[in-house]
Amino acid sequence: MAPFLHMKTFLAKKGTVQAQWHLIDADGVVLGRLAVKAANLLRGRNKAIYTPNADAGDFVVVINAAKVALTGKKEEQNRYMTFSGYVGGEIYRTVPEMRERNPEFIIEHAVKGMLPRNRLAKKMLTKLKVFPGPTHTHEAQNPVKISI
Repeated sequence: MAPFLHMKTFLAKKGTVQAQWHLIDADGVVLGRLAVKAANLLRGRNKAIYTPNADAGDFVVVINAAKVALTGKKEEQNRYMTFSGYVGGEIYRTVPEMRERNPEFIIEHAVKGMLPRNRLAKKMLTKLKVFPGPTHTHEAQNPVKISI
C-alpha cells in the first residue's frame, strides 16, 4: 500500500496577505451586482488564499456613486431609516433624497448588508472607499479598473 500524502491546508495570516486596489465605476451599474462584487473583493473571495476567519481582502474604490442604478420600483419604494434616539425621532429618506444628501451611503449600506455580521466585517468595510463623482483621492495606489 502506498502511504497517504498529507497536504497542509494554507491559512492566510495578517502579515502574509498583500492587499491590492480595485476601482469600480458605478455609473449605470445595478446596485446589487456592484455590492456583491465589492463585498467579494473586500472579503478576498476572488483569491486562492481565501480564509473565512482572516482578512485576506483588497481595497475597493467606487466612483460615480450618485449614478448607480436601481431596477424596478426600488427608486421610489426603498427607504432608509435613521433614528435620533429620541421618542418619535425616526427619519425615513427615499433613494432620490439619499442621492442628493449622501450618495456614498447607498453603496456602503448595500455592501455592508452583504458582509458577514462580525468584527472582521467592520474592518473590511474600512477598506471600501466610495466617492460621489468621477474623481477619487487614491490615484497614488494605482487601482486596477474592474468591469461589472
